[in-house]
Amino acid sequence: MWGACNVKVRDCLAATSVTLRRYLKLGATMAKSKFEYVRDFEADDTCLAHCWVVVRLDGRNFHRFAEKHNFAKPNDGRALHLMTKCAQTVMKELEDIVIAYGQSDEYSFVFKRKSNWFKRRASKFMTHVASQFASSYVFYWRNYFEDQPLLYPPGFDGRVVLYPSNQTLKDYLSWRQADCHINNLYNTVFWALVQQSGLTPAQAQKRLQGTLAADKNEILFSEFNINYNDEPLMYRKGTVLVWQKVGEVTTKEVKLPAEMEGKQMAVTRTRTKPVPLYCDIIGDAFWKEHPEVLDEDS
Repeated sequence: MWGACNVKVRDCLAATSVTLRRYLKLGATMAKSKFEYVRDFEADDTCLAHCWVVVRLDGRNFHRFAEKHNFAKPNDGRALHLMTKCAQTVMKELEDIVIAYGQSDEYSFVFKRKSNWFKRRASKFMTHVASQFASSYVFYWRNYFEDQPLLYPPGFDGRVVLYPSNQTLKDYLSWRQADCHINNLYNTVFWALVQQSGLTPAQAQKRLQGTLAADKNEILFSEFNINYNDEPLMYRKGTVLVWQKVGEVTTKEVKLPAEMEGKQMAVTRTRTKPVPLYCDIIGDAFWKEHPEVLDEDS
């Protein structure tokens, strides 16, 4: 009797299993559509493994944006600090970024060599960084430009470049800092000629045509009593963002004995945050001081 019953149960379970498999197969088929072939047109943009992924953002038509929003010349500290705030926001959201470098209207973000964020898709790296940066620029605008309304939304374009070794990455960052120095020296002299000597922009441009760095330094010193080396490092060197442990003081209510119940106390907590540095990154000193940047296991 029990043997016959077991056979029936076995047959019933087998039949149920077959029916379930059929339904699952049918469900998988129904989930697809004849239009799915369009996915075959998506290009494979996976970044090569074991390479540094660098996303560089540039302001789109920022000369016009700066004029419309009355940026100070040759440098507007508010605008530079706002750019850095946006870059810090990006780093907090995408913690695989080990270092960032910014100057003028651009910022470069370096992802870990072993990063597998977004399955290393270049388009994902770029769009996440660009969208987070641009939205942060609008969000924090009033914190830095209290008396200047935002007249229209800023635009940023981005690109993704891969660097296969530590040396090529260091050379890339050195190139951006050298570019910062060249541009800032020119702009400092140019606007001194326009604002203090009364030259028109065209006349100032003609005056500086063909001049070398030594010539520009001489014009600044002899005509305007400006020693270029005394200009703020943020203008001359740009801004480097690295992760550092920082003590944060917050006020919170701490449970204490009855006679002190509800007392507010200052509490210090250590957190790791992207901290701005204004220093040289072309020489070896920075990299010796911050070996964790290039440490593949960091």
